Amino acid sequence: MVRSAIKLFLLLLFLGYMMLWFMMPTKLYFEHWLPKIRANSKSTYFGQQGSTMLIYTFPILFIATLGCIYLHLGKKHGDHNVEGRVPTSKLKQPVMVKGPLGIVSWMELSFLTMFVVLLAWSTTTYLNGMFTHIDQMASRSGLLVWEAKLEMSGLTLGLVGNICLAFLFFPVTRGSSVLRLIGLSSEASIKYHIWVGHIAMTIFTAHGLCYLVFWAKTEQLSQVLKWGKIEVSNMAGEIGLVCGLGMWATSLPQIRRKMFELFYYTHHLYILFIVFFVFHVGFSYACIMLPGFYLFLIDRYLRFLQSQQRVSLVAARILPCQTVELNFCKSPEVNHSPRSIIFVNVPAISKLQWHPFTITSNSNMDTDKLSMVVKSEGRWSSDLYQKLSSPLPMDGFQVSIEGPYGPPASTHLLRHDILVLLSGGSGITPFISIIRELLFKASSGSSTRIPHILLICAFKKSIDLAMLELILPVSGTTVDISCLQLQIEAYVTREKGADEDNHKPLQTVWFKPNAIDAPVSAILGPNSWLCLGLIISSSFVMFLLLIAILSRYHNSNMVYASSATAGFYMLFMCLAIAMTANATFLWNKKQNRKRLRQFRNMDTPPVWFNNGDRELESLQYQSLLQATNVHYGERPDLKKILFERKESSVGVIASGPREMRQEVAAICSSGLADNLQFESISFTW
Repeated sequence: MVRSAIKLFLLLLFLGYMMLWFMMPTKLYFEHWLPKIRANSKSTYFGQQGSTMLIYTFPILFIATLGCIYLHLGKKHGDHNVEGRVPTSKLKQPVMVKGPLGIVSWMELSFLTMFVVLLAWSTTTYLNGMFTHIDQMASRSGLLVWEAKLEMSGLTLGLVGNICLAFLFFPVTRGSSVLRLIGLSSEASIKYHIWVGHIAMTIFTAHGLCYLVFWAKTEQLSQVLKWGKIEVSNMAGEIGLVCGLGMWATSLPQIRRKMFELFYYTHHLYILFIVFFVFHVGFSYACIMLPGFYLFLIDRYLRFLQSQQRVSLVAARILPCQTVELNFCKSPEVNHSPRSIIFVNVPAISKLQWHPFTITSNSNMDTDKLSMVVKSEGRWSSDLYQKLSSPLPMDGFQVSIEGPYGPPASTHLLRHDILVLLSGGSGITPFISIIRELLFKASSGSSTRIPHILLICAFKKSIDLAMLELILPVSGTTVDISCLQLQIEAYVTREKGADEDNHKPLQTVWFKPNAIDAPVSAILGPNSWLCLGLIISSSFVMFLLLIAILSRYHNSNMVYASSATAGFYMLFMCLAIAMTANATFLWNKKQNRKRLRQFRNMDTPPVWFNNGDRELESLQYQSLLQATNVHYGERPDLKKILFERKESSVGVIASGPREMRQEVAAICSSGLADNLQFESISFTW
């Protein structure tokens, strides 16, 4: 009942917040609501930004804090949502498959349409209000009517662009309670960040061009270099726009896919973009976009703290197909759902590069282990494979980790009669954790019926078939894969038959535990949601106190320029977040110190690797062979495979190359088979 009450309250608060965005461009808001709010919230301690923070910043931070409590209660009571056979909503089915937006479901298209309607409504309402007395304004200013309209159009574009900026950072906040409340994960929301980013930069570019043309036509080009002490700082806006254009240009697919490092490093210009945006509009107006960026800063700093700890890489399994499986020790408190990812940094290869990989282990089956698979397909992954497969002895291997991050605990895997898993190449890695999760449920004696699993995987060469061995539970586990209804159809597309030379055993490389290494642990401990809520609320309170102190000193002693005040406020925000996050992190680290000492005193390898390499004649391996059919020299006929499924509910999950996922989405959205429920794993590594 408590969670239901919290959920209802959060829903009402969110609807009220969204209504505010629709009312913001209207005269009713500017002439009646806003003056009353400012009059009632007027304070000598918070100044003009007090009312703005109350209207725009406080509601979202309150939702995020209360959402943390809601999620903690769900975790405490083991709420994993309903796992019954409830049909998936048709709104989640793809409606657009090919095009610049990628694979888009009906629900995503609906929300995108509502967002575009919000932007269109705001634009037309602002322009209607500004153009009402444009003739009188033009005559008073000595401008032509079209020049006055151009200036007002530029202002309108700036106001509408701020709406995009307010929503831009929510999808990239990996540990966000706001995303989890609506059932999203950051990796699945990246495309929303891309959509909003493109719209924002289009609007901001048009905003800048309008003013440049206006200044040129009215002989006011000196305004380009204006940095007002109180008014809008034009030069700050131009610097921010240049930074945004740099990020925008390098994020185009043609550049991002070929020169990812250029895209990655250039995207750090977001810091300068936000700083100069605040200098441009002033901190009071910047509070409109503050809540999303505030939550992102907290998440980013927590990830920074986690990345400073070296984790224990216990062993690596080298596959003959230029693939390596990394195995880390982890704390039992770290639970991750299937298809979760981690970000990995190997300083021996690059101190700056962080790469995301899918977790292949299962937190129920492997309580003290976390595994990931890296396919040698790029320079970084090739260097990693070469170092690990080197015949030279290695005493240790320094690795840092961020995460894990993933979808909510309920992945709705049990809602279907059959799961059809379609993968291409290394796209099989997310399915390893899914199969292990279902294997655990099947072997635990659960009364819930486990769906039949059909794994369709395509590889270029027969040597890549070795990746199927990673499906098997590791040595030391007692579960039997034969208790799972698993059928594997493997396709080798570029070879006509089996190559006996490719049947090489797996090689295991061991690493001696280092004194400074630690198991993979949750950055905020087992009560991470409560700790996150504490950081959000306490840091915001500290931020307000610092603002109050500065505002009081400002009123009684001296006058700061607008940019200097904005600089102080941004510094205070960073200090408040850093102090509260560090305090919570150190407290959690102290709680884990005893367990950490036990880990560091471990002299023998974990039980899950004591048996060395898996014997090819084992029962597990034989069960896998019996479940696998290999097809050489052909590609899977996806239409035939999917349309011949006669079960009432068929869950289809595609992972791998974009073209393959689009083909599967087109088949499922064709309307020829109503029993197909499609889901795409957009990012696999």
